[in-house]
Amino acid sequence: MGFAPLDPLLHNQLRLAIMSLLVGLESADFNLLLEKTGATRGNLSVQISKLKEAGYISVVKGYKDNYPNTECAITYHGIRAFETYVASLKPYLGIG
Repeated sequence: MGFAPLDPLLHNQLRLAIMSLLVGLESADFNLLLEKTGATRGNLSVQISKLKEAGYISVVKGYKDNYPNTECAITYHGIRAFETYVASLKPYLGIG
């Protein structure tokens, strides 16, 4: 039995962390993702853009308490991609 290929978009530590957080929260603003991931603002912004371009997350920019706010939410496509990634990873870990 061979190993399934892993989604290269999700096989990145920061993008996987973002997706893992959003799976549990459904949505989170930029500052929460920044705090939870420990990433730099620039790197987090780039990785959010990549996930958005893939259709894994939606991004809504607006204002919260008169400050710019970026809200990220996982999409149906993102949930499916995440579930597939986790299932593909299990044989690598000797699970299931």
